[in-house]
Amino acid sequence: MRFAAIADVHGNYLALDAVLADIRAQGISDIVHLGDMASGPLDARRTMDTLMALDAVHVLGNHDRYLIDRPPEKMGSWDRPAHAQLEARHLDWLRAVPRTAVFRGQVFLCHATPDNDEIYWLETVLPDGAVRISSLETIEKYAHGITQPLILCAHTHIARAVRLRDGRLIVNPGSVGSPGFRDVHPFPHAVEAGTPDARYAILEPAVGGWGVTFRHVPYDHDAMAALARKNRQPELAHALATGWIG
Repeated sequence: MRFAAIADVHGNYLALDAVLADIRAQGISDIVHLGDMASGPLDARRTMDTLMALDAVHVLGNHDRYLIDRPPEKMGSWDRPAHAQLEARHLDWLRAVPRTAVFRGQVFLCHATPDNDEIYWLETVLPDGAVRISSLETIEKYAHGITQPLILCAHTHIARAVRLRDGRLIVNPGSVGSPGFRDVHPFPHAVEAGTPDARYAILEPAVGGWGVTFRHVPYDHDAMAALARKNRQPELAHALATGWIG
């Protein structure tokens, strides 16, 4: 039951192509996808076409929800340009994607936390904007009632694994397509991966539980940075080029 977990592509089709090629090179055929597919000033249509053709288990991210639960004039700066690129078939497909799923009876999938697609699970933002790992008590609180031994989440774009005291493992595979971003909730903060590489995770059974391997995949990030710059998103362009917020 060796499989790959991907998340947070955000319209970066070159990063997605590189990750899918790396997954194939690892001899892996099973993929789960944790949401936030198209939103961003990049290439939403091409990204969605690739994901819709992928034989994978998908769950909906908060930015995917924003594309289908509100009119364009109420969308944010990442969602509005993506929505303008998408066709009815893309949006109809998103409407059928569940918010949570269970993969092969053993793996619980969600985008952020099981009950809220906007709350950071494994990280906490402090009032001064610092982002740090959440307390074990907080992490375990959100895992209450989940019986699967492996839990996968995304949303923060930070690759991390946390072992709970009962042995369950929670894994965020990191972001395929967005190595840095700013947000204002719950306090203004920035997330920075430190490299422009595309990220995903490989999961496989191991003695005593599950093992995780985090993969960092180089790709033509300068091309995507140029596209973000062309679309008047210089801060994202800097993150795509360097892994840091400019």
